[in-house]
Amino acid sequence: MSFLQGINAAGNGGTQHSLPTSAMYQLDIVLKKGNNLAIRDRGGTSDPYVKFKIAGKEVFRSKIIHKNLNPVWDERVCLIVDNLQEPLYFKVFDYDFGLQDDFMGSAYLYLDSLELQRPLDVRLDLQDPHCPDQDLGSLELAVTLFPRSTEDRENLRLSDMHRKSQLWRGIVSIRLIEGRNLIPMDQNGLSDPYVKFKLGPQKYKSKTIPKTLNPQWREQFDLHLYDEEGGILEITVWDKDIGRRDDFIGHCQLDLSKLSREKTHKLELELEEDKGTLVLLVTLTATVVVSISDLSVNLLDDPDERQQIIKRYSPLRSFLNLKDVGIVQVKILRAEGLMAADVTGKSDPFCIAELCNDRLQTHTVYKTLNPEWNKVFTFNVKDIHSVLEISVYDEDRDRSTDFLGKVAVPLLNVRCNSEQKAYVLRNKELTGPTKGVIFLEADVIFNVKASLRTFVPPEQKYIEEESKFSKQMLQQNFNRVKRCVLFLINVGSYINSCFQWESPRRSLCAFLIFVVVVWNFEIYMVPLSLLLLLTWNYFLLASGKESHEGSQAMEDLLEDVDEEYDKDDKDSEKKGFLDKFYAVQDVIITVQNALDEVACFGERVKNTFNWSVPFLSWLAIMVLCTGATLIYFIPLRYIVLVWGINKFTKKLRDPYIIENNELLDFLSRVPSDVQLIQYKELKPETSLSPSKKRRNNPG
Repeated sequence: MSFLQGINAAGNGGTQHSLPTSAMYQLDIVLKKGNNLAIRDRGGTSDPYVKFKIAGKEVFRSKIIHKNLNPVWDERVCLIVDNLQEPLYFKVFDYDFGLQDDFMGSAYLYLDSLELQRPLDVRLDLQDPHCPDQDLGSLELAVTLFPRSTEDRENLRLSDMHRKSQLWRGIVSIRLIEGRNLIPMDQNGLSDPYVKFKLGPQKYKSKTIPKTLNPQWREQFDLHLYDEEGGILEITVWDKDIGRRDDFIGHCQLDLSKLSREKTHKLELELEEDKGTLVLLVTLTATVVVSISDLSVNLLDDPDERQQIIKRYSPLRSFLNLKDVGIVQVKILRAEGLMAADVTGKSDPFCIAELCNDRLQTHTVYKTLNPEWNKVFTFNVKDIHSVLEISVYDEDRDRSTDFLGKVAVPLLNVRCNSEQKAYVLRNKELTGPTKGVIFLEADVIFNVKASLRTFVPPEQKYIEEESKFSKQMLQQNFNRVKRCVLFLINVGSYINSCFQWESPRRSLCAFLIFVVVVWNFEIYMVPLSLLLLLTWNYFLLASGKESHEGSQAMEDLLEDVDEEYDKDDKDSEKKGFLDKFYAVQDVIITVQNALDEVACFGERVKNTFNWSVPFLSWLAIMVLCTGATLIYFIPLRYIVLVWGINKFTKKLRDPYIIENNELLDFLSRVPSDVQLIQYKELKPETSLSPSKKRRNNPG
């Protein structure tokens, strides 16, 4: 067998052909094996896998070969390419569960140097751009390039339109129930266990249950199936330690290809070496509509398709598939005036659209600050209170991508048949503007069952940044809690002033109201009083008396947050003394997060009555009206009796049920003051002060 080592060079011994680069081609690749790959693990081995990328977009990922420097993959892949000027980029990584995978080398295959319909055996020498002299081994491939006719192109386009360009094959719904007989890792004979899940590039980390060997997690989350056969779900259990690295408890794997679809499986998975058992409920479901296409293949612009979708989410179908709430389509058209991330004064921008755990990516437009993508993304909506996030990055071939800007659009802020809008890009924290504007067009169709989904736990993101200590963030959260406490103190002082007769007229009115209410009090008046508060605030908002005060308070908070993050940028370069003590830092992070939760709770209650999200305020009115009516006509003891029977028998009816609190689930959908700032649209012509311009546009 002969290997072509010089295939990456132009010319290639006179075999260079002038192939039309605008045609369509089929590239068949067999990833055979790797030779003498780099050592990345302590045991003197690696767990290699390979990524294929074209134009910055990942088009294939191989399986992982554990503990082998000469892995044999023998995997076949068929790619459709329409630009031979874009090389095929191979990157090899060492898989590390729970950590960032280690880079093992990369290589290019230049497609314009291939001959048509001639199978070639190729050896690619791996290199590290930062250490070009280091020997990282090689990859062996078999490559064949075929032409595709224009008829094939049209057929492919039509098939893509009918398939809606599905990017994954299904969804794995997992309920982590409990652990049994885990081994102790702490001196007290107990552990603080949590679980990590990994399915391909997707990761999820459970909450930590302190001081137990039989933890009860009761968590539910979804992962995507990219492999038609299922794939391997890797599960590890860890013991949380404050002040040092967490201890590894045990590991197990689940082969999803052995599970039948559309059926819930109760699984008791044994950790290796008898280190305990995990109890899971796993369900494999069919693929939802998540797609990416060009403007010419547009789902909602077709009147027939649109009518079918509207019929699918009609009120008559409200109780069918409660998880399928609606559909959202966003057109990412173009951007203007982006930040220059390269030394040439240009950028290589691409966009990532995220809706909770659904994540789609555009192609990269090279060497421009005014890119045009013209892509249409379609998502299924599981929660109408989700936020659509569009992030713009600059592609760097051998380094991590550079952040250029971001916008966050709550789905409830999207109007049906929306026209093209310009959104000012924000920084990573969404607290202030950065350079550039992105043009989007969004459309949402949803069902009234979105209201029912409001009272169940929201879907948790399985890719989230861990909390970090920041004294500015700690101070900000403290100030937010202080505002809530001061509000309660002011209310208490106002009530106390009525008892002190500081204002005779006010005290007399309060006394008369007290006597009338107490004499005629019925329990149904409690939700009625909340209804009166909502109605009063609605009329204040309609009259414009509250809008200026609320917007001014938000602007003040925005200024505070922006200044705090600006200080963070300056202080992050200096390692503080506290950063060296992990135990103290973990405690401070816990306090910081606790303050944030308390502040968010108070702000969300306030924003419910302030009509910050009209959908939720109207929903609260409906619930309060229903509650007042039931209490008025049905004796309270009957209602409490039904509630108690349901609570006592719930565990008997479903032993693996995940408990939830409907009130807290409702409040979790109401944005806090910080989130209102992050979701607030900035006008492109917003004028900034010179100091703020310098701060937000450092480039």
